[in-house]
Amino acid sequence: MPKIADIQETPNPNAVKFILKEPVSYGTSHSFKSPETAEDDQLAKAIFDIGDVVSVFYMDKMITVEKTDEADWDEILPMLAVPIRAAEAVGAKNGNGNDNSAGQAVGGAIAAALSDDPKVREIEALLDERIRPYLASDGGWLEIVGLEDNTLKIRYEGACGSCPSSLTGTLMAIENMIKDEIDPEIEVIAV
Repeated sequence: MPKIADIQETPNPNAVKFILKEPVSYGTSHSFKSPETAEDDQLAKAIFDIGDVVSVFYMDKMITVEKTDEADWDEILPMLAVPIRAAEAVGAKNGNGNDNSAGQAVGGAIAAALSDDPKVREIEALLDERIRPYLASDGGWLEIVGLEDNTLKIRYEGACGSCPSSLTGTLMAIENMIKDEIDPEIEVIAV
């Protein structure tokens, strides 16, 4: 049963990040964009059931909740705390945390290990080292969707999923870093 250590604002005014004292997953990210996608996930479903929730993202000791524009944080935060405090850890500590359950994204070291493309492994390593820690500190995450014909498709998760700065400045910074350090021909797009 995770206890909430802190609640932090994110650069996205409609998203907050709950920092937990105990993990709700082990090295895997879980992202839900609607109540329908969360039907098979007890934690995400309970958070959506509060109402006024647009998305739920969780990983390790972090849960990011995005609310509707109309909802007021003063009203919704106490209600969100109830299912978060009642949550149980998801998955087992099996070394890689990869069980590919519904709504779960596989990224970082897991995706790199699963990829046959050495360029994708290089990009994953760069993202793990230089980008993902900063996104996570703001309640977000980033997954590689694929690399085809020098076009890298990425998906922002959590607070970054609808944040205007992630879709402009951060995307450009990621592309510039990849061009400078891995391949000058790669174009990065968010999907």
